[in-house]
Amino acid sequence: MLHEVPFEEVLSDLRRLGARRVLIQSPEGLRREAEELAEFLEREGIEAILHGEVNYGACDPADAEAKRLGCDALIHLGHSYMRLSLEVPTIFIPAFARVDVVLALERNLREIKKLGRRIILVTTAQHIHQLRRARAFLEKAGFKVVIGRGDSRVSWPGQVLGCNFSAARLDGDGILFIGAGTFHPLGVALATGKRVLAVNPYSGDALWMDEMAERFIRKRWAQIAKAMDARRFGVVVSTKKGQLRLAEASRIVRLLREHGREAMLIAMDEISYSKLEGFSFDAYVVVACPRVPIDDVENWRKPVLTPPEVEILLGLRTDYKFDEIRGRERDKDEPLGPSVHGPGAR
Repeated sequence: MLHEVPFEEVLSDLRRLGARRVLIQSPEGLRREAEELAEFLEREGIEAILHGEVNYGACDPADAEAKRLGCDALIHLGHSYMRLSLEVPTIFIPAFARVDVVLALERNLREIKKLGRRIILVTTAQHIHQLRRARAFLEKAGFKVVIGRGDSRVSWPGQVLGCNFSAARLDGDGILFIGAGTFHPLGVALATGKRVLAVNPYSGDALWMDEMAERFIRKRWAQIAKAMDARRFGVVVSTKKGQLRLAEASRIVRLLREHGREAMLIAMDEISYSKLEGFSFDAYVVVACPRVPIDDVENWRKPVLTPPEVEILLGLRTDYKFDEIRGRERDKDEPLGPSVHGPGAR
């Protein structure tokens, strides 16, 4: 397997819970690991059901589905724990990647030096287990490495999510992101305003985010411009547990109405423009995962904005701000939570 899944630890947790039937939820990239885990549990006498729907992260647990299926627990693969109210005991399994991040850092040491001496180090859940090794390597190379604790929405120091970059908000010359893809490091650059270098541990390549961030902001300003003449706004709120921002959506509705626009709340689970085509709104505001109005923007035939972009539209702010879902600030000595969460969990 390409990712580490601790079968025996999962089994131990399920035995302690007395679970006889479980639902295994996974993102598309971990389907094979989910199958192997299901086969292992079946051999151990636990009935396993594979969840076939798309999963968007820890913000999108299938605990309600697990309960309807009569499952005693949910196993959530690929993401770390997020503080949510869950209907069944849920085991979060980050599924650490089997790749050596230090090799990629060695290859890109010359580029990393361009960040400056004091480096803020961040990564995703898949590589968080190697953050100490990465830090040790960089410090041996002469860098001062700082790692942020982040707020309550993240599980580990140095971890960033697609919707939360609190661990990157530190004093430093630049930010080094370890991981694949561009959305996370792009979000870090937009949320902090600092130079960001993304090092991909799979390919060994490094990519600066400066130009991509500039292109991104230009495209978002174009969306705002397209919405300038819109009079009627559909404000979309998600019913997914970790994306439910009803208070924020209500605030956006109020702001739009106070500034002479019409606005109405729309509640959805999985948000897409195709489901909204029957409505007559001139533009939409997505108050859910910040990736929805960004990743899928080409498929929206009408302007789609984030909450901070609405504030720009209404003249309430002039600077561009990336939308985030923030948690509460952690207490200094607050411990991390257990691996199992929900009713009946320890």
